[in-house]
Order: sequence, then structure tokens, then C-alpha cells
Amino acid sequence: MELAVFFPLLLLVCSASTGSVTKNADYKPPYEPLPYDIHAVLSDMKAEIGQLQKRNEAQTRRQNTEVDMLKNELKKQKTEVDKLKQQLHGGQVAFSASLYTKHRRHFGPFKKRTPLVYKYVVTNIGHAYDSNTGIFTAPLRGAYHFEFHVGAHGDKRRAAGVLLYKNEHHVFSAYEQQTAHYGSASNSVSLILEKGDKVSIRMFANRRVYDDHNHYCTFSGHLMFTM
Repeated sequence: MELAVFFPLLLLVCSASTGSVTKNADYKPPYEPLPYDIHAVLSDMKAEIGQLQKRNEAQTRRQNTEVDMLKNELKKQKTEVDKLKQQLHGGQVAFSASLYTKHRRHFGPFKKRTPLVYKYVVTNIGHAYDSNTGIFTAPLRGAYHFEFHVGAHGDKRRAAGVLLYKNEHHVFSAYEQQTAHYGSASNSVSLILEKGDKVSIRMFANRRVYDDHNHYCTFSGHLMFTM
């Protein structure tokens, strides 16, 4: 009786197993193959990355160019500021001096034109005038104005006369001769000077001048504006 019941059950299990195997043989994966070529995708991505790199490099070059332009502009502005500072500092130029120091005296006559050294300095802003040589040296290019005065006691033989020199070139003169009493002369000039140009006063040969505590014989100058 037990054998008769077990046999049909065994047939039922075998039948189910066979059906299961047959069903698994027809099994398909739950996804479909990719509809594109992965190599083509990678190639497109590589090309796009290359374009991005080129755009980034071009943008970097533009930014570097702009930075260089800004640096150059800042450099120019700094140069202009330095130039303005120099002009402001150098623009403060003025001096005034006379021949008299401690004792009244005559200067000359000399056998040739001789530079006069104005020792008594009342103003020397910018220190462009040298009281040891009597020479004014332009600290920068610009327009300068100079005045010079000369005087002497009357003398039938010798007049009072001086000349203003720019470097080694005679520019203007002041000349006076009287037989008696005190005589004086003066002159002035505006000059365009380059940096380093020198201005001085020289006395005519065989002439003489006089100065004392009244400061008759003077040499003055100042910078009007830079150029």
C-alpha cells in the first residue's frame, strides 16, 4: 500500500523537475545589450575633453595677457607717479646770493673773464647753487629765470660789467660806467635748461665790481616750471 502511494508521488516530482529544467533552459537575462559601441563613446569623450582643455588653455592665455597688460599699466602709472614726485621735489628750486661776505671790497680787475663766486647765500632751496664755485646746476629740465645785479664806484678807467653764461656760452650782460659816484646795472633772462646745464656769472676782463653789507652785486634764480 505504501509503495503504491510513493510511486505516483515520485513521478509527480520528476515531472516537475523536468518542467523546471525545461523552463530554465529558456531563461533570458533581465537586461538588453547596450545599443551603442563603448569604444565610440570613449573616443567622443576623449575628443570633448581635448576641446575643453583647448578652451581652458585659450582662456588661461587671455587671462595671462590681461594680467600682463594690467602689470604694464601699473608700471606706467608708477613711473608717472615717480616722475611727478621727482618734479614736485625738483620743482622746489630757488636761490639768491651776493658777493659780500664779511668785508667790503672790490673784485677785479682781472686779465681775462673770471667767474664770480657769490659767497653770501640767503636762499638755496634745492641746493642747486654751489657757493664754492658760483655755479648753478639745473637739477632737471625746465624753464628757469635768472637775475643779476652789479655795481661799482665811479672810475674813469674801468667800468663795472659782468656776463651771464649758460655752460660755455655768453647769454646776457650787465654793464655800467660812471666817472663819479656809485653806478649799477642789472639784467635778467629766462632759459630752458637741460638737467646738468650750468649757469654762472663772469666778470669782463679789466673791469671791476664792488660789494659791501648793502649787497649790490647779486645773483638769483629759480625754476618756473618743468618741461
